[in-house]
Amino acid sequence: MTSAALSFHEVVKSYGNKPALQHVNLEVQAGEAFGLVGMNGAGKTTLLKCMLDFCSMDSGAISIFGVDHHDTAARKPLAFLPERFMPPYYLTGADFLKYTLTLQQIPYDLPEAQQTLAALDLDASALTKPVRAYSKGMTQKLGLAACFLAHKQLYVLDEPMSGLDPKARAMLKARFQELKKNGCTLFFSSHALADVEEICDRMAILHDGKLLFVGTPEQCRQQFSSTTLEQAFLRCIQVD
Repeated sequence: MTSAALSFHEVVKSYGNKPALQHVNLEVQAGEAFGLVGMNGAGKTTLLKCMLDFCSMDSGAISIFGVDHHDTAARKPLAFLPERFMPPYYLTGADFLKYTLTLQQIPYDLPEAQQTLAALDLDASALTKPVRAYSKGMTQKLGLAACFLAHKQLYVLDEPMSGLDPKARAMLKARFQELKKNGCTLFFSSHALADVEEICDRMAILHDGKLLFVGTPEQCRQQFSSTTLEQAFLRCIQVD
């Protein structure tokens, strides 16, 4: 198995005449936490969709742990949470978790589910409630719980902090640190640069479909002569 959890080579994607991704080259190493940052419309979600084979690329290649992303087996080692996570409204929380785990041939364990929800600050009573009664934050926690209960090598999360209150954000960060200690790979997009700086080993800045920077948060601050990552990000996209 290759040391690269994810490899993007010359990825190009356009929507009509509008370029969404322009010759993106990037590698995410196994076991690292990697943050993908950029403005709305920068191409972050499109890159994730291409990786998951939800949409076709114009050209380029993507591999997941060395396996071509077109191969269904390539996605077996990963769990994915989309930015707009909307589980079937008529299912209870337990029904949804059982369904997603059954699809992966993973047994549902009630104590483990309760423990996972507690680690995300979601009351166990949510398991018996229909998803239509959930708040945005509760729905996000359910999606994260489904990912974590699958026990994957790679977690691909599109804006994982979306809708979470400060307590839940802190608890999720603690879970991320735990996953890193266990050798798991995290690849997530975020608008929150403070979260990226706290969690990530490396980061990439995507702007207008182009990768402008890849490196550690500290390297980003140094390269753009900034005291904060926010200032470095602004200088990076202004230079472009």
